[in-house]
Amino acid sequence: MNDLTQTPEMLIATMGARARAAAARLSTASDAQKIDALRRAAQALRDQAPRIIAANARDMENAAANGLSPAMLDRLKLDEDRVLATAAGVDQVATLINPLGSVIDRQVRPNGMELSRVRVPLGVIGIIYESRPNVTADAAALCLRAGNAVILRGGSEAKESNRAIHAAMVEGIVAAGLPADAVQLVPTTDRAAVGALLKASEFIDLIVPRGGKSLVARVQEEARVPVLAHLDGINHSYVDGAADPDMAQKLVVNAKMRRTGICGSTETVLIDKAYAEAPAIVKALLDAQCEVRGDEAVQAMDSRVTAASDEDWDTEYLDAIVSVRIVDGLDEALAHIAAHASHHTDAIITEDAERAERFLNAVDSAIVMWNASTQFADGGEFGLGAEIGISTGRLHARGPVALEGLTTYKWLVRGTGQTRP
Repeated sequence: MNDLTQTPEMLIATMGARARAAAARLSTASDAQKIDALRRAAQALRDQAPRIIAANARDMENAAANGLSPAMLDRLKLDEDRVLATAAGVDQVATLINPLGSVIDRQVRPNGMELSRVRVPLGVIGIIYESRPNVTADAAALCLRAGNAVILRGGSEAKESNRAIHAAMVEGIVAAGLPADAVQLVPTTDRAAVGALLKASEFIDLIVPRGGKSLVARVQEEARVPVLAHLDGINHSYVDGAADPDMAQKLVVNAKMRRTGICGSTETVLIDKAYAEAPAIVKALLDAQCEVRGDEAVQAMDSRVTAASDEDWDTEYLDAIVSVRIVDGLDEALAHIAAHASHHTDAIITEDAERAERFLNAVDSAIVMWNASTQFADGGEFGLGAEIGISTGRLHARGPVALEGLTTYKWLVRGTGQTRP
């Protein structure tokens, strides 16, 4: 147990030292033992679902009283289906191919030395997140399977849910003979603990922030530890002039409205002026109870459309709001995306393969799609199991970060007595 009378710096140092020791034990644990731990943790989540849902109900009540938006409440909410889906995600991580020990490449030098690069754990990972309590299980499962210890710091709005989920995960981990300290949850909601975690370079090898712009900005500003950043999801769906009307309407409505509060939701729809069915798309969005903010051409299509401001093109709404613009072909669409996208996920809807391939190659985002909803921007949908997040940077890992993204590599050199002249 952690002593809550400690200063935040002392608390994080204590947790960090325990995490280092746990990471050392994980490095010698077999993959079969880690799989067993995840199977047991998934079952504990199912067994403890009523307790987890009751804890979440307390969080939901407090969040509603504190005025959280409907989108944020949706992120926070747990019901039986979501708890079971979280358990299934942990089970799925247990089925994934183990990246540890895999040989990335091998070469033999002219002097006969054999060099190879082999995947190994990162060590200790700190994850700072908001709202979504399922991240507690997802992050724990992925870090454990990749051989890393993890220190989790969830948002205050989900503190009861996070504690209940963490308890279930630890139950499974300990039952499999692995250390409880492999997955630790910061027990205080004091913001100073976040600062201490960001500066704990002696203990933490990587920080992963999952949350809003202010959280990520703080992490990037204060961290003395490498950061795997997940920035805004200012995602675009571009309807090309050669798009199939039925497909275009279906994809745009799904990309925006399936779940508006997730980072893969489309926030801006661009429509080629050569596409004749633009009014039908606008109407479908409005009829789906989505607020549409458009340029002059879009406003002329339906009286319910309000004017888009310059700020709208750079906004991640995470709500039933979308900005829509008419563009003059692919070049203007690409220019808009280059100016306003957050390099998360962008999609083209078209039957023209040549334009699609140009879009796929030209858009500099972590995920670029052709004729698919941006809501598929998810590690589970990519077959990676649960994800830590979507990395919008260019170093180490990009797009959905799962097992492989939580590893690094080391060089192994095998010689036969070579000396350097």
